[in-house]
Amino acid sequence: MAIVEEKRSFDASAANVRPFSESTPAYENANDVKEKMSVEVESTGEVEEEDLFAPLKMDASVVHEENPLTIRALVVGIVLGCLVSASNLYLGLKTGFTFSANMFGAIFGYGIIKMMSRSGQIPIIGGAFGPQENSIIQAAATGAGGISGIFVAGIPAMYKLDTMGVGSTPQKDIGAIFTITLVCSFLGLFYVTPLRKFFVVQVARELKLIFPTPTAVALTIRSMHAGAAGSIEAMKKLKCLMLAFGAALAHRVGSYYAIGILYDWHPFTWIHIWSGYTSWAMNIESWGWYFEWTPAFIGSGILIGLNPAISMFVGSFLAWGLIGPVLVHYGVCIGTQYVPDDPKWDSYYNFFSLRNLGKVTPSPRYWLLWPGVMVMVCSSMAELFVQYKVIWFGLKSSWQQTCVSINDSLVAKGKNNGFFAKQAAKVVRTGEEVEDPAKANEQVKHWHWMVGLVVTVVVAMIIFHFQWDMHPGLTILAAILAFLFSFLAIQIGAVTDSTPLTAAAKASQLVFGGATQNSGFSIQHAQKINLAAGGLAAGGADVANALVSDFRTGYLLGTPPLKQWIAQAIGTFVAVWLSPGLFVLFTKAYPCIYDPNLEDDCAFAIPSVSAWKAVAQAVTDPNVKIPLSSGLFAIVMGVVSVLQVIVRHFYLVGEHEKWRKWLPNWGAIALAWVIPAPVFANAALLGAIIAAIWRKYSMRTWDIYGYALAAGFIAGEGLGGVVGAILTLAGVDGSVYGSNIGCPVDSC
Repeated sequence: MAIVEEKRSFDASAANVRPFSESTPAYENANDVKEKMSVEVESTGEVEEEDLFAPLKMDASVVHEENPLTIRALVVGIVLGCLVSASNLYLGLKTGFTFSANMFGAIFGYGIIKMMSRSGQIPIIGGAFGPQENSIIQAAATGAGGISGIFVAGIPAMYKLDTMGVGSTPQKDIGAIFTITLVCSFLGLFYVTPLRKFFVVQVARELKLIFPTPTAVALTIRSMHAGAAGSIEAMKKLKCLMLAFGAALAHRVGSYYAIGILYDWHPFTWIHIWSGYTSWAMNIESWGWYFEWTPAFIGSGILIGLNPAISMFVGSFLAWGLIGPVLVHYGVCIGTQYVPDDPKWDSYYNFFSLRNLGKVTPSPRYWLLWPGVMVMVCSSMAELFVQYKVIWFGLKSSWQQTCVSINDSLVAKGKNNGFFAKQAAKVVRTGEEVEDPAKANEQVKHWHWMVGLVVTVVVAMIIFHFQWDMHPGLTILAAILAFLFSFLAIQIGAVTDSTPLTAAAKASQLVFGGATQNSGFSIQHAQKINLAAGGLAAGGADVANALVSDFRTGYLLGTPPLKQWIAQAIGTFVAVWLSPGLFVLFTKAYPCIYDPNLEDDCAFAIPSVSAWKAVAQAVTDPNVKIPLSSGLFAIVMGVVSVLQVIVRHFYLVGEHEKWRKWLPNWGAIALAWVIPAPVFANAALLGAIIAAIWRKYSMRTWDIYGYALAAGFIAGEGLGGVVGAILTLAGVDGSVYGSNIGCPVDSC
């Protein structure tokens, strides 16, 4: 069979760009992933509809895969996931964004294993290669590339607030960091496993859980394995991805030695220098208005589309071109001079400091942080509440299906339980229930996840008590919140392709702010608990969402869920040791990531760290106040974002639905208020414009190369950042052998 509309089905949702602790700007055309798609039957030439809530129909050339869980698939997937993990740490510290490894692993893994398969029947390396093994690669890559989020948010925030103790460093605390990573990773992995059948099989059609990105991955894998034509197109994608990856890596590494020429363009600094250091231009430069040739954000702009990119740029202009200057003009906020004793640069100010909160007049960044956080939380929560009927149906169905499963298991063993029998009897079996195509021996056994979950919770209580000074009762509360947030995040993400991790993190912090209030904890102790609990809730929800997404991809391709579960578990185990090691590498090279005394002169903006830190301070420290004007503006903007969600869901439907694309993306706007510079919005907008023009004039080449180019840019720059950290530790980086020509105060 030949795919007729498959490209349109996944081009706009080709990958999942996830600000870990902030909002997730949804893809511009995420809804293009439809419930059905057209396929052409080769034998008759007729076009028929294919149901995307059932396993996909494979090309006739695809052979049966006896065991897709191969050593080569695991090794390749884990290596690719490690690349994404390194990229995510660099990009997350820099911008707050992390990127899923699923599509990157699927395409890159295809090329690597395809070349291996041509080596004949060499053990481990050779042999046939099919779509199910391809899905194992992306599952292992997703596992190995995950859990970096806690290292770009909660853990650095603990050091910024001095909650880890005097003289503590990530290198000294590596044991505690390993253990919290272990708990966050496997808690989410175990407690979400039994929800596969519920979300992916039983209620997907009723709740319209299309899972746009996982579905796009499955469709991409199928197209690459669709005979000779699919293989040729797949190799084109791979070549583009590899070229983009190599170019971005080389550009990022090379730019360290001429950063003002190859990476950061500061036109207002140039004007100031050309004027003999007498111009007004530094007043604009001080607000972060310059351009950065960052392949990663140009790539993300290519993916997210015009609406989120324009929204982000407008948010940046409002924050750092209008609201911020007005606040400083009227004395509500202040900035500090970078070099007050140098007459050449005394007009260059820092308006982004978060130091000495509660002791000095705040910066515009602190003032704008609260409207940003408020809009993120309100818009995420509003999306949940407008789906209240769906959520209630989901919770009710989950309980009923659990009772049915338990009762059926008891009956099969010749036993009976009145309670479960009564609950199961309430479920009307019409004979039209969706059957799980996976056989019993292909399913994850109940004891696998049950034993794992019990062990993880017990270990979590011990670890959090002795290493993080957290009462076992509070640990259980954090685990319960993680499960609840995972349930909601999966359900919303499956519909919108936007996982509300903001709501998970911030809601958890607010709950624990109340739980630790008037409990005899010192401020620092309460802040440590607050951030650890937030990390557990958001980290668990992130891993859980990734696993269910992989289950969806495997369901469409017919991959046994047990094989996928093992692949992701192995990848996750690797991530437990890799991510902390990478975090220590970066913090040794750039101590400003965790040292509160160095945050005003740092190569990383660490926006997620600042947001988590500020929320923890606000809910635990009575001396840290939210400015009244900031609070009022936050409330107004929160109400506006909620009203838009209501209008979009209840009014812009039917014939009015066409107007939805003109609504601003409030998640993207709020993100621009939290990120303390418009430079990333500029790059994302450039990428979105490139993609829009490309798609308009050559949709065919966009279908082949669009995602591959963006994915290569994103991963390449991220790995280049890792190389930069190594060069810094070796003492051969740009600060030693490079030039800062064209940079303000000779520093970029």
